[in-house]
Amino acid sequence: MTQEIRPAAEVFDEYGKTYSDTVNDAVSFTGLDVDFFTRVKAGYILDICESHFGDAASVNALDVGCGVGNFHDILGPEFQALTGVDVSSASIDQAVSRNRPKTTYDVYDGLRLPYADGSFDLTFTICVMHHVPPAQWPAFSKEMHRVLRPGGLALVFEHNPRNPLTMRAVNNCPFDEDAVLLKAEATIDLLKGAGFHDVERRYILSVPAGNRLLRKVDSMFSRIPFGAQYYVSAKRD
Repeated sequence: MTQEIRPAAEVFDEYGKTYSDTVNDAVSFTGLDVDFFTRVKAGYILDICESHFGDAASVNALDVGCGVGNFHDILGPEFQALTGVDVSSASIDQAVSRNRPKTTYDVYDGLRLPYADGSFDLTFTICVMHHVPPAQWPAFSKEMHRVLRPGGLALVFEHNPRNPLTMRAVNNCPFDEDAVLLKAEATIDLLKGAGFHDVERRYILSVPAGNRLLRKVDSMFSRIPFGAQYYVSAKRD
Protein backbone atom coordinates (compact mmCIF):
# COMPACT_ATOMS: atom_id res chain seq x y z
CA MET A 1 0.00 0.00 0.00
CA THR A 2 1.08 3.59 -0.56
CA GLN A 3 0.51 6.67 1.54
CA GLU A 4 -3.15 7.14 0.65
CA ILE A 5 -5.95 4.59 1.05
CA ARG A 6 -7.22 4.79 -2.54
CA PRO A 7 -3.78 4.61 -4.20
CA ALA A 8 -2.98 1.75 -1.80
CA ALA A 9 -5.84 -0.28 -3.20
CA GLU A 10 -4.81 0.59 -6.74
CA VAL A 11 -1.20 -0.46 -6.17
CA PHE A 12 -2.17 -3.85 -4.79
CA ASP A 13 -4.83 -4.31 -7.45
CA GLU A 14 -1.96 -3.96 -9.93
CA TYR A 15 0.12 -6.61 -8.14
CA GLY A 16 -2.76 -8.96 -7.38
CA LYS A 17 -1.63 -11.57 -9.92
CA THR A 18 2.13 -11.05 -9.54
CA TYR A 19 2.49 -10.52 -5.78
CA SER A 20 4.54 -13.65 -5.08
CA ASP A 21 6.82 -13.15 -8.07
CA THR A 22 7.48 -9.54 -7.02
CA VAL A 23 8.37 -10.55 -3.45
CA ASN A 24 10.54 -13.39 -4.72
CA ASP A 25 12.51 -10.94 -6.85
CA ALA A 26 13.01 -8.66 -3.82
CA VAL A 27 14.30 -11.43 -1.54
CA SER A 28 16.17 -13.51 -4.13
CA PHE A 29 19.55 -12.49 -2.64
CA THR A 30 18.67 -14.51 0.52
CA GLY A 31 18.26 -17.77 -1.37
CA LEU A 32 14.76 -18.05 0.14
CA ASP A 33 11.34 -17.34 -1.30
CA VAL A 34 7.95 -16.02 -0.26
CA ASP A 35 6.65 -19.53 0.46
CA PHE A 36 9.40 -20.06 3.03
CA PHE A 37 8.60 -16.84 4.89
CA THR A 38 4.90 -17.70 4.71
CA ARG A 39 5.48 -21.11 6.32
CA VAL A 40 7.61 -19.60 9.10
CA LYS A 41 5.04 -16.99 10.10
CA ALA A 42 2.14 -19.42 9.79
CA GLY A 43 4.03 -21.76 12.10
CA TYR A 44 4.51 -19.00 14.63
CA ILE A 45 0.81 -18.08 14.49
CA LEU A 46 -0.19 -21.68 15.19
CA ASP A 47 2.37 -21.99 18.00
CA ILE A 48 1.03 -18.80 19.61
CA CYS A 49 -2.57 -19.99 19.27
CA GLU A 50 -1.67 -23.29 20.90
CA SER A 51 -0.09 -21.40 23.80
CA HIS A 52 -2.90 -18.86 24.23
CA PHE A 53 -6.04 -20.83 23.32
CA GLY A 54 -4.85 -24.39 23.86
CA ASP A 55 -5.95 -25.39 20.37
CA ALA A 56 -6.22 -23.49 17.09
CA ALA A 57 -9.21 -25.62 16.09
CA SER A 58 -11.48 -23.59 18.37
CA VAL A 59 -10.34 -20.20 17.01
CA ASN A 60 -12.35 -17.84 14.81
CA ALA A 61 -9.62 -15.73 13.17
CA LEU A 62 -9.43 -12.56 11.08
CA ASP A 63 -6.50 -11.73 8.78
CA VAL A 64 -6.46 -7.94 8.34
CA GLY A 65 -4.82 -6.93 5.06
CA CYS A 66 -4.78 -10.51 3.84
CA GLY A 67 -3.77 -9.70 0.26
CA VAL A 68 -3.89 -12.75 -2.00
CA GLY A 69 -4.30 -15.12 0.95
CA ASN A 70 -0.83 -16.68 0.86
CA PHE A 71 -1.20 -17.93 4.44
CA HIS A 72 -4.66 -19.35 4.16
CA ASP A 73 -4.02 -22.76 2.64
CA ILE A 74 -1.90 -23.45 5.75
CA LEU A 75 -4.01 -21.68 8.38
CA GLY A 76 -7.52 -22.25 7.01
CA PRO A 77 -7.70 -25.97 7.83
CA GLU A 78 -6.30 -25.34 11.33
CA PHE A 79 -8.86 -22.78 12.51
CA GLN A 80 -12.53 -23.22 13.28
CA ALA A 81 -13.10 -20.31 10.89
CA LEU A 82 -10.85 -17.89 9.00
CA THR A 83 -11.82 -14.59 7.39
CA GLY A 84 -9.59 -12.38 5.25
CA VAL A 85 -10.18 -8.70 4.54
CA ASP A 86 -8.25 -6.27 2.33
CA VAL A 87 -8.56 -2.93 0.51
CA SER A 88 -7.54 -4.50 -2.82
CA SER A 89 -10.43 -6.13 -4.66
CA ALA A 90 -8.06 -7.74 -7.19
CA SER A 91 -6.08 -9.35 -4.38
CA ILE A 92 -9.28 -10.61 -2.78
CA ASP A 93 -10.34 -12.09 -6.13
CA GLN A 94 -7.07 -14.03 -6.20
CA ALA A 95 -7.55 -15.16 -2.60
CA VAL A 96 -11.09 -16.35 -3.32
CA SER A 97 -9.96 -18.38 -6.33
CA ARG A 98 -7.22 -20.03 -4.26
CA ASN A 99 -8.88 -20.67 -0.91
CA ARG A 100 -12.66 -20.65 -0.93
CA PRO A 101 -14.75 -22.24 0.49
CA LYS A 102 -12.38 -22.81 3.43
CA THR A 103 -11.91 -19.05 3.96
CA THR A 104 -14.38 -16.15 3.86
CA TYR A 105 -13.28 -12.88 2.20
CA ASP A 106 -14.36 -9.25 2.23
CA VAL A 107 -13.17 -5.98 0.73
CA TYR A 108 -13.18 -2.88 2.93
CA ASP A 109 -12.31 0.80 2.81
CA GLY A 110 -9.22 0.55 5.02
CA LEU A 111 -10.90 2.54 7.78
CA ARG A 112 -13.57 0.48 9.56
CA LEU A 113 -13.59 -3.28 9.49
CA PRO A 114 -16.96 -4.60 8.27
CA TYR A 115 -17.62 -6.72 11.38
CA ALA A 116 -19.49 -6.30 14.63
CA ASP A 117 -17.72 -5.69 17.93
CA GLY A 118 -16.30 -8.87 19.48
CA SER A 119 -16.63 -11.01 16.35
CA PHE A 120 -13.28 -12.85 16.50
CA ASP A 121 -11.01 -14.74 18.88
CA LEU A 122 -7.86 -13.76 16.98
CA THR A 123 -6.98 -10.80 14.78
CA PHE A 124 -3.67 -10.80 12.99
CA THR A 125 -1.97 -8.63 10.39
CA ILE A 126 1.20 -9.64 8.57
CA CYS A 127 3.53 -6.95 7.21
CA VAL A 128 0.60 -4.61 6.54
CA MET A 129 0.95 -1.70 8.96
CA HIS A 130 3.98 -0.26 7.17
CA HIS A 131 1.67 0.28 4.18
CA VAL A 132 -0.94 2.11 6.26
CA PRO A 133 -0.51 5.92 6.42
CA PRO A 134 1.06 6.69 9.82
CA ALA A 135 -1.77 9.03 10.77
CA GLN A 136 -4.12 6.02 10.54
CA TRP A 137 -2.02 3.62 12.63
CA PRO A 138 -3.95 4.36 15.87
CA ALA A 139 -7.34 3.80 14.18
CA PHE A 140 -6.06 0.61 12.50
CA SER A 141 -4.96 -0.73 15.90
CA LYS A 142 -8.25 0.23 17.55
CA GLU A 143 -10.20 -1.61 14.86
CA MET A 144 -8.22 -4.78 15.56
CA HIS A 145 -9.18 -4.33 19.22
CA ARG A 146 -12.85 -3.55 18.52
CA VAL A 147 -13.59 -6.71 16.57
CA LEU A 148 -11.93 -8.97 19.17
CA ARG A 149 -13.98 -10.71 21.82
CA PRO A 150 -12.93 -10.32 25.48
CA GLY A 151 -10.00 -12.66 26.09
CA GLY A 152 -9.04 -12.48 22.44
CA LEU A 153 -5.56 -12.05 21.02
CA ALA A 154 -4.06 -9.70 18.42
CA LEU A 155 -0.83 -10.35 16.52
CA VAL A 156 1.06 -7.80 14.45
CA PHE A 157 3.95 -9.05 12.30
CA GLU A 158 6.26 -6.43 10.84
CA HIS A 159 9.63 -5.95 9.19
CA ASN A 160 12.46 -5.08 11.56
CA PRO A 161 14.01 -1.82 10.30
CA ARG A 162 17.11 -2.50 12.42
CA ASN A 163 18.04 -5.45 10.22
CA PRO A 164 20.10 -4.45 7.15
CA LEU A 165 19.00 -7.45 5.07
CA THR A 166 15.38 -6.58 5.75
CA MET A 167 16.02 -3.03 4.57
CA ARG A 168 17.67 -4.36 1.41
CA ALA A 169 14.61 -6.50 0.65
CA VAL A 170 12.23 -3.60 1.31
CA ASN A 171 14.27 -1.30 -0.92
CA ASN A 172 14.19 -3.93 -3.67
CA CYS A 173 10.39 -4.26 -3.58
CA PRO A 174 8.44 -1.84 -5.81
CA PHE A 175 5.24 -1.90 -3.76
CA ASP A 176 7.25 -1.03 -0.64
CA GLU A 177 8.41 2.19 -2.26
CA ASP A 178 6.39 4.41 0.09
CA ALA A 179 6.42 2.08 3.10
CA VAL A 180 7.04 3.56 6.55
CA LEU A 181 8.56 0.83 8.70
CA LEU A 182 7.73 0.65 12.40
CA LYS A 183 10.19 -0.27 15.09
CA ALA A 184 8.77 -2.75 17.57
CA GLU A 185 8.55 -0.05 20.24
CA ALA A 186 6.19 1.98 18.05
CA THR A 187 3.95 -1.03 17.45
CA ILE A 188 3.83 -1.75 21.17
CA ASP A 189 2.80 1.83 21.91
CA LEU A 190 0.06 1.69 19.26
CA LEU A 191 -1.45 -1.49 20.68
CA LYS A 192 -1.31 -0.19 24.23
CA GLY A 193 -2.97 3.01 23.04
CA ALA A 194 -5.72 0.95 21.41
CA GLY A 195 -6.61 -0.60 24.79
CA PHE A 196 -4.67 -3.87 24.67
CA HIS A 197 -2.80 -5.28 27.66
CA ASP A 198 -0.01 -7.84 28.14
CA VAL A 199 1.66 -6.44 25.02
CA GLU A 200 4.85 -8.35 24.17
CA ARG A 201 7.35 -8.35 21.32
CA ARG A 202 9.45 -11.15 19.87
CA TYR A 203 12.02 -10.86 17.08
CA ILE A 204 11.97 -13.71 14.57
CA LEU A 205 14.01 -14.99 11.64
CA SER A 206 17.37 -14.59 13.32
CA VAL A 207 17.84 -18.10 11.87
CA PRO A 208 15.87 -19.65 8.95
CA ALA A 209 13.18 -21.13 11.20
CA GLY A 210 11.57 -23.48 8.70
CA ASN A 211 10.18 -26.01 11.19
CA ARG A 212 9.13 -26.30 14.84
CA LEU A 213 12.62 -27.25 16.03
CA LEU A 214 14.23 -24.31 14.26
CA ARG A 215 11.51 -22.00 15.58
CA LYS A 216 12.60 -23.06 19.07
CA VAL A 217 16.18 -22.16 18.18
CA ASP A 218 14.99 -18.89 16.66
CA SER A 219 13.08 -18.13 19.86
CA MET A 220 16.33 -18.23 21.82
CA PHE A 221 17.23 -14.95 20.09
CA SER A 222 13.74 -13.46 20.22
CA ARG A 223 14.54 -10.71 22.72
CA ILE A 224 17.49 -9.42 20.69
CA PRO A 225 16.51 -6.85 18.02
CA PHE A 226 18.37 -8.73 15.31
CA GLY A 227 15.76 -10.86 13.52
CA ALA A 228 14.56 -9.92 10.05
CA GLN A 229 11.02 -9.47 11.37
CA TYR A 230 9.18 -9.28 14.67
CA TYR A 231 5.73 -9.85 16.05
CA VAL A 232 3.86 -8.11 18.83
CA SER A 233 1.14 -10.02 20.69
CA ALA A 234 -1.54 -8.27 22.70
CA LYS A 235 -4.59 -9.35 24.69
CA ARG A 236 -8.02 -7.83 25.03
CA ASP A 237 -9.76 -7.71 28.42
